[in-house]
Amino acid sequence: MPPRYPQTEPDDSGMLGVGDGHRIYWETSGAGDGKPAVVLHGGPGSGCIPEYREFFAPNAFCAVLFDQRNCGRSAPHASDPTADLLTNTTHHLVADIERLREHLGIDRWLVFGGSWGSTLALAYAEAYPERVTEMVLWGVTTGRQAEFDWLFRGGVAKLFPQQWDRLVEALPDDLRGEDVPTAYSRLLEDADPEIRRRATHEWCLWESATPGWPPSDEMSPRFLDPEFAYAFARIVTWYVSHNAWLEDGALIRGADALAEIPGALVNGRFDFQAPIEHAWTLKKAWPGADLVIVEEAGHSMRGGLLEAITDAVDRFAAA
Repeated sequence: MPPRYPQTEPDDSGMLGVGDGHRIYWETSGAGDGKPAVVLHGGPGSGCIPEYREFFAPNAFCAVLFDQRNCGRSAPHASDPTADLLTNTTHHLVADIERLREHLGIDRWLVFGGSWGSTLALAYAEAYPERVTEMVLWGVTTGRQAEFDWLFRGGVAKLFPQQWDRLVEALPDDLRGEDVPTAYSRLLEDADPEIRRRATHEWCLWESATPGWPPSDEMSPRFLDPEFAYAFARIVTWYVSHNAWLEDGALIRGADALAEIPGALVNGRFDFQAPIEHAWTLKKAWPGADLVIVEEAGHSMRGGLLEAITDAVDRFAAA
């Protein structure tokens, strides 16, 4: 099913300096006087795509899209192996969102995030609840260590054993037995470009396998761009190797801060990257959020999941 709204072109865009030598790309589209909504993309490191604009009725919302540090159109870009990731952490990104809000002169906004973007949305909303009108989260993740372990340390391998074994067996002998995302993070920082290329290829094959069912042994089209693939792999493994610098369970324990914020949690029944348990646990800690489970859907934005996400956004258009 196609998205409900036509894709609008940005009416304004720019690069915002956020410190540490970083500049983040931002854009606005839709109604200039509409309800503000900020989009937090996944990955981390995926960058925003124009299709995100299609979730927002152009006569009702002013949609704000931006690329998080080191990815998309932001600079410096992680595809440059000399670009330092030390100042790219969850806490830096939360500060960047607030700085962007201030730069655009927005008082409060709806926060929209999927996959990794839902973890970042929770971190932002719990830090600045007074700046959030509503939240729409899909493919829900909450930054718990068990979630990182599930996807990147062998949990979901019970369903994808062939693909996981390939990822592990591609590691050189001296890194076998180490934490897998940390080992790949080291390979992606290697001085040898061929080592970086092979590590990127194997990591992105793993990322391509798990969004849907049956598992795919083909590379996702988005990873066919070598610069995107390398930057994405670098940023993801950097974040996962540090469990996103979040104290385990902190965003669930901190959900009291969301008590006055209406929310919608949308999850596919067969989302193997973000199992429904994540959203269910969050719902129990945040009773003001509605949980919508989409039957037959996985982690990819398509079909019934697209419709459910758009319906969730529409609910808040006139609020």
